[in-house]
Amino acid sequence: MKAERLKFGGREWDADIRMLSDIKDVVYDQDWIESHRDEEIPLYYMYRGLYERSEEEKTMEEHHLRYDITIIPPLTLGREYVKTAGHYHPPVPGGELSYTEIYQVLEGTAEYLLQKVKNGIVEDVVLIHATKGNIVIIPPNYGHITINKSKNNLKMSNWVSSEFTSIYEPMRERKGGAYYLLKDETILRNENYTRVPELRRAQPTDPSLLNLRPGEDMYRLIETPERLDFLKRPEEYRELFVM
Repeated sequence: MKAERLKFGGREWDADIRMLSDIKDVVYDQDWIESHRDEEIPLYYMYRGLYERSEEEKTMEEHHLRYDITIIPPLTLGREYVKTAGHYHPPVPGGELSYTEIYQVLEGTAEYLLQKVKNGIVEDVVLIHATKGNIVIIPPNYGHITINKSKNNLKMSNWVSSEFTSIYEPMRERKGGAYYLLKDETILRNENYTRVPELRRAQPTDPSLLNLRPGEDMYRLIETPERLDFLKRPEEYRELFVM
């Protein structure tokens, strides 16, 4: 199934499509999954490696950066709101902290569920509500899931290092994140985790930490790529990761 092409930087881009069958193992309502097991339902659309100008593409290659846009339509997965599959990032070579990532909401609203796991035990779970223009930095060693609980499309961008591949298996093995956000506004603990701390809420990242104005398009960070250095050298930028 083909998605609409995305217009960006004077050209059109094709999407990688995440289907229901790709994330069925992390959905709470498995009865609903069973009733739709023969249906190929597209859930969200990922446009990866975007750039506006060829010189910016070269800058991204030199600094090992990637800029993506994801669109998540307003769907439901049985009793649960539509969400991404959820993943972790591997540690930066030679360090204890993982690669990080930064998101910005371009349209709609997002719920970012972040969780830190150490030795199989969840140490922290955070929910961040973000609206148009907000940015959210994913701290090192946190897995994350994006949820669209609105009635509108969620369109978001992200900057990430191109030096690693995301890790999906831990979320899949535990049948999703530490909590599920259900349509009746229940926030339900995932019993596949041995111990889960109380969910806490945090605010989006202060854009001034990256020398951005409130609502400013973070694609402009490509003009000064050193401001994205924290994505691959988190040890040197711990002040950015306080939630």
